[in-house]
Parts: sequence; C-alpha cells; structure tokens
Amino acid sequence: MDKGFNYDDVSQYTLEQEDEQALIAAQNECTFMWSTKDGWPVGVIMSYVYTRGFFWLSVSSLRVRVQAVAREPRTSISITSKGCDLEAPFSLTYKGTCEVLSDQETIDWFLAALAKRLRAGDEDAQREFVRLNNTVNRRVLKFKPVKTIGFDSRKMRQATLDAKAG
Repeated sequence: MDKGFNYDDVSQYTLEQEDEQALIAAQNECTFMWSTKDGWPVGVIMSYVYTRGFFWLSVSSLRVRVQAVAREPRTSISITSKGCDLEAPFSLTYKGTCEVLSDQETIDWFLAALAKRLRAGDEDAQREFVRLNNTVNRRVLKFKPVKTIGFDSRKMRQATLDAKAG
C-alpha cells in the first residue's frame, strides 16, 4: 500500500455533474438542515421536487423550521443514494439559502408536482395527497444551492485499489 495514501482528504472524490443529476432524480428524500434561534443545527428528512435549479419542499407553518428559515435563510440539504437503484454510493450536500413561500399559486403547483413524484402512476392517490396537504398552514420552502459538496465512492474505491497495486 502506498505510504502516502490515506483517507484523511477525500475532497478529490467529487461527484460528476451527470451523477449529481442522476442522484437528485433517483432519490426523493433529503435531509433539510437549519439552525435554531439558540444556534443548534437541526435536520429532518423531507421529500422534495427539484426543478429550475431549486429544491422545493412542503412544510406546515406550524413547524419551527418555518420561523427559523425566515430568521436565518442559510440552510443545507443532504442527499444520499441509500435506497436508490444507483450502481454506486453517492452523497451530496448543498449549502444554500431558503425562502418560505405562502402564495396559493406556488402551493398548488408544488403540491401537484410533489404528489406526482411521490404517487407516480396513481392519479387518485395524487389527488388525495393534494387534498390532504392543501391547508391554510401549508408553505413551500424554496432552497437555492450556492455550494455543492459531492462524494463518489467509486473514485475512492479505485484510489484504494491503485494504492494497493502501487
């Protein structure tokens, strides 16, 4: 094994753009992270729609994260290929900014898009999803990525093999 090789610096094992897009399309859940008013980092698993360069997420205005995002829009999203039909383990983290939207036009568009993504092929289930989620407290989080941190385990695996052979 190459004596100079180690796993301390994995920054070289970045995810290529085509793999990033494949992961976003294959997965439908992310971990959405924000900071509490006391500065604590918090994250929850949320379903998303990715379109027009933004991640769109559904939330009730009764959730603490709505006030947190309004107070501090710097947030993060993390996505992994765990549970997907992708050939290799990938992961992505995005640093970004988020805004809370409450206009009915956005809510209607988003709920229909999310229902189609989560209940693909079942129009009755999609309609029921929209009906149950279209409440007076419904909000949409619009997340804009500003920095991408991707990891492709295939590259790390190949570097390990190369170091062993070297």
